[in-house]
Amino acid sequence: MSHTPVALPRLAALIRQAVPRLLEGVVAPLAVFYAALALLGLNGALIAAVGWVYAGVGWRLIRRIPVPGTMILAAIAITVRGLLGLWSGSAVVYFLQPELGTICVSMAFLASVRLNRPLVQRLTLDYIHLPSAVLRHERVRRFFARITLLWAFVLLANSSVSIWLLLHQSIGTYLLVRTSVVALISGVAAVISVHAFRRVLRRLHHDPAPAALTP
Repeated sequence: MSHTPVALPRLAALIRQAVPRLLEGVVAPLAVFYAALALLGLNGALIAAVGWVYAGVGWRLIRRIPVPGTMILAAIAITVRGLLGLWSGSAVVYFLQPELGTICVSMAFLASVRLNRPLVQRLTLDYIHLPSAVLRHERVRRFFARITLLWAFVLLANSSVSIWLLLHQSIGTYLLVRTSVVALISGVAAVISVHAFRRVLRRLHHDPAPAALTP
């Protein structure tokens, strides 16, 4: 019985697909907010942050490019945060919201593993394309379940540290230290995730499977 070969993307190609979207969706909004906070104050920073996200959504709609699910969620979340921040006039209220939301997301990650629908897999597909034959492979399914557990605890750790800093330190210290600590924890988890993914991709070439996997 013949099988159709499946082209398995190289890790470097997957990273090249993911990096621009991460820069747009994660790094750039933070840079816009911090710059506007220094130049325009809290209200200006709130408006700039919300405007950046909606500008990204509008640009995609105008060019008829699919809007990633993560961007839609980000637009909804930042709208609520911005309105509450403007209403309260408090930076603590603005920054506390995403931390509480992140704790909820970490719980959703844990629940998704229990339901055998790991959220990391769904979010990954917003950034990179993987063939359906690869996604059905048992090794890949186990990988996404374990990585979802890892990131559930990473998100919980990041939020716990961030909330403590927010409630016990000045906003300036919070912004500086929180960014560094979260970058460190998330960076270590990202290295672990990438290394584990490389191992999974490498082992797929040696596993007997219904479809032949080729580089």
